[in-house]
Amino acid sequence: MRTPPDPASPPTPPPTGGSTTTTRTRRRTVTRRALIGGGVAVLAGTGGSAAWAYDRFLREKVEVSSVSAAEEAAGTSATTAALATDGAYTETGYTSSTTTITLTSTATGTGSEALAWYAAEIEVDDASIIRSAFAQDEFGQNITDNPSTMASDHDAVLAINGDYYGFRDTGIEIRNGVIYRDEPARDGLAFYADGHVEVYDETATSAQELLDAGVWQTLSFGPAVLVDGAVPDGVEDIEIDTNVGNHSIQGEQPRTAIGVIGDNHLVFLVVDGRSEGYSRGVGLPELGEILAGLGCTTGYNLDGGGSSVMIVDGAILNQPSNGGERATSDILYVAG
Repeated sequence: MRTPPDPASPPTPPPTGGSTTTTRTRRRTVTRRALIGGGVAVLAGTGGSAAWAYDRFLREKVEVSSVSAAEEAAGTSATTAALATDGAYTETGYTSSTTTITLTSTATGTGSEALAWYAAEIEVDDASIIRSAFAQDEFGQNITDNPSTMASDHDAVLAINGDYYGFRDTGIEIRNGVIYRDEPARDGLAFYADGHVEVYDETATSAQELLDAGVWQTLSFGPAVLVDGAVPDGVEDIEIDTNVGNHSIQGEQPRTAIGVIGDNHLVFLVVDGRSEGYSRGVGLPELGEILAGLGCTTGYNLDGGGSSVMIVDGAILNQPSNGGERATSDILYVAG
């Protein structure tokens, strides 16, 4: 999530009142547009170098030109689970012989207290059904694409935005069993091939050690908003990055998060925000509380703000704060 806030063009809010929960898949036209973040404008306003700003925030820096080829070379393509051919979308989500997804949408409150979120409870037979995709099939900084495009390119059943790894040059990034970055900096989230998922300290290990221990995916953003079923003390004061344009993740914001119920049993959560009368967004403690209410014992915050999006069967389910999806560097998705 980057500051200053994205230019807000909130959608017309649906009528709300009281608290309701429904299970449905909403289909609507996907808006395909990319909005450049506010970093360059911030630098211009403070007399920063235009050349430095271009290099930092806009210039694509490709480190791996073909992620598909990297996965093939590493042999991880051959180790992924065979995808089911019997999958079908239902009124409440998706089912196949390997995957069950249950979608819920929840709206509470009215006016300035209105809040809306979308949750996908996911159960898979094999951890490799949860996969990652990079924009343009490349790895590096400032390489972006619309999440719906990435989801379509990979036939994703369900997708959410990831950690926007391309906005920074730190963190441990292992995706689909391949190491792409080994610059420990913060608490990360590790998905293991045996199905368990845990928060870990990047600075206490290395990408190779994690891979050797059976890690399939890592995400590097945070913080953890739920640990052993409880919201950690002081989570509301944590900052993830201090670089220009990304100072704080605090306050009531649109959010994307991962919750862990058990092995191969996850929750993808998107909370809408910045739209009074529809959804105000949440702070980090409240995000953890929502995940706990969904049965999770571990919860981890991902990139949010205008990036927060959930895509089901090719359609955007939530209402992004930009009025449409924002281009980002990566997604996490359910393959089938």
